[in-house]
Amino acid sequence: MTTAPAPITLDDVQDAAARLKGVAHRTPVLRSRTLDAAVGAEIHLKCENFQRVGAFKFRGAYNAVSRLTPGQLARGVAAYSSGNHAQAVALAARELGATAVIVMPEDAPRSKRAATEGYGAEIVTYDRYAGDRVAIAEALAAERGLTLIPPYEHPHVMAGQGTATLELLEEAGELDALLAPVGGGGLIAGSATAAKGLHPGIRIVGVEPETGDDTKRSLEAGRRVEIPVPRTIADGQALHTPGELTFSVNQRLVDEIALVSDDEIRAAMRFAFERLKIVVEPSGATPLAALLAGRVPSLPRRVGVIVSGGNIDARRFAELCGGGA
Repeated sequence: MTTAPAPITLDDVQDAAARLKGVAHRTPVLRSRTLDAAVGAEIHLKCENFQRVGAFKFRGAYNAVSRLTPGQLARGVAAYSSGNHAQAVALAARELGATAVIVMPEDAPRSKRAATEGYGAEIVTYDRYAGDRVAIAEALAAERGLTLIPPYEHPHVMAGQGTATLELLEEAGELDALLAPVGGGGLIAGSATAAKGLHPGIRIVGVEPETGDDTKRSLEAGRRVEIPVPRTIADGQALHTPGELTFSVNQRLVDEIALVSDDEIRAAMRFAFERLKIVVEPSGATPLAALLAGRVPSLPRRVGVIVSGGNIDARRFAELCGGGA
């Protein structure tokens, strides 16, 4: 019996880090005595809400787009995304002299669509509850001769996302656990590859919204499981099944999945704003929500958290966090 090679390795993440040096921001690691006291552990927050485009997605997008041939760049790139990957591919394409066409759901946050267009991308919309974004993007790419850069099902994308964890470990030192949001699984796949490549004993905890627990169900079943497209404020995690490549990594490296409710996400966003003085979008707040709501049992002493993004406009932020949850 043979074991298939891993889609990415620690070497791939380290190579991506070298490619991103001087291009992606080296984002800050935030500490808070108030947060430590609230959860009973030493928390190190890797703040990717300060990344270019306001989210970790720029790392993977640039790592992938920058490896295309001159001919591929000249023809342009395509992507599908609810917002952060859309912006990331649009900006990476602009930086590298390429055009971008992005397939986005009709109900994508207006601020994310506006930012994507601001980076020069063409937007093609679809109904996320009725349409197949992958099929739409693949057909579009084939018709126009574009190179498709998927949001997570790509080794270079996954490796790029893992560079945030490399930076976190360089600054914070060895950690006992790492928490990261889980959507399609690219961020946690890259994060786990980096973390366990350097420190094999680290505990990897993914966090999903309660209604979008496709990765948790898949890990428990030992195979990819499909669920109805979830309705959650965490739009970046509203997926119906894990990626095939990402799941092959996460099945080996992720130790557990914690689930959080929309109300717990709202509470975490308010805590981040009021006590940490940072703005975090719903998907980026899920790991913090898991900590504050006690969703991670037997929390170890030193814990790293990937705060994945902060792309939310003032109206939506006030709508979600203005009242009591």
